[in-house]
Amino acid sequence: MPDSSALSWDIFCTVIDNYGDIGVAWRLARRLAHDFGYEVRLWVDDLASFGHIAPLLDPAAATQILEDIRVCQWRADNPFIDYQPAQVVIEAFGCRLPDAVEQAMAGADIKPVWINLEYLSAEDWVEDCHGMASPHPRLPLTKYFFFPGFTDRTGGLLCEDGLIETRRHWQQDKLAQRAFWQMFDIPEKQPEEWRVSLFAYENPAARELLEYWTGSQMPVHCMVPEGKILADVEAVMGQPLHAGQHVSRGALTVHVLPMTDQDSYDLSLWSCDINFVRGEDSFVRAQWAGRPFIWHIYPQDDAAHMVKLDAFLSHYCAALDAETASALRAASHAWNHGQGMVAAWQQLEKQLPQWHRHSRQWPDKLLQHGDLGMRLVQFIQNRLK
Repeated sequence: MPDSSALSWDIFCTVIDNYGDIGVAWRLARRLAHDFGYEVRLWVDDLASFGHIAPLLDPAAATQILEDIRVCQWRADNPFIDYQPAQVVIEAFGCRLPDAVEQAMAGADIKPVWINLEYLSAEDWVEDCHGMASPHPRLPLTKYFFFPGFTDRTGGLLCEDGLIETRRHWQQDKLAQRAFWQMFDIPEKQPEEWRVSLFAYENPAARELLEYWTGSQMPVHCMVPEGKILADVEAVMGQPLHAGQHVSRGALTVHVLPMTDQDSYDLSLWSCDINFVRGEDSFVRAQWAGRPFIWHIYPQDDAAHMVKLDAFLSHYCAALDAETASALRAASHAWNHGQGMVAAWQQLEKQLPQWHRHSRQWPDKLLQHGDLGMRLVQFIQNRLK
């Protein structure tokens, strides 16, 4: 591991879509503080939304220490008069740094390493842009673009030390899983049932699939965190739903879960047979879970998101047999197009053993060259030499 002597870090993040951007920024802050021992300040504009995934956070406190990380409210009217930049300044996902912050960085005797942490993409062009330097048009500063990705020529994916081993132990510990589900008044998983996690944007394909599951030969228990998909679930179950409810129709039982902290969400992914995830943070965590998953990518104009989806599937399916890869591509497209999900799912069901086996092997491939935290620290240290 790179030397973890006294580097200081500032991470600036604006909260988009409630949890996605802050979810990644918070995991990065924890990785740097807990696994490397660095001093980290996290600047966040919306503490109320942040509090949904960090329940111990006080949304009314302008500055606070949470898990050894200094969390600072980033108000639009903050003049940053007394701001002293850290040795590394990260703007997460292209959020615009205040002019006063840039001026303070430019005025430092030793200029901080300035990182623009980009969104995750599997597209080929990312390899060419990763690490690219961009001189400031007016100030003596250089910004570097850091792209998460799926190859050794990108920044990798964020994964804390010991996560995979911890997850493997958990998945073998039936008592721990039973105790976890009991916290939500959910019964222990039975061998003859499917347990599914459903976290997605609004999606008519979810209605198709849930309706299909009501007639399943095997009981299906669907865990639905409160969020955008709940209206589609309510349409199938025929009633309003809220956190804590458990509602059955035919073979399908829906359990509505409250929004919870990141560690508990990880446990739910580890404890389900199949995970439906959305955006970036839960997408990455589903891959570390070692279980089959379907990704609902954030929709973009002109179907640009489908290009990104196909780029990921090209990486993910490279080691799959042709039949399983074809079924997974069809189901992923149906899910993201919002139609045709039942027919696609029926084909994918037939490939579950191969899909499960590949899901268990996939994390090891991703971590062959280290995670995003390790690669980012190495990148910074090379800039500081």
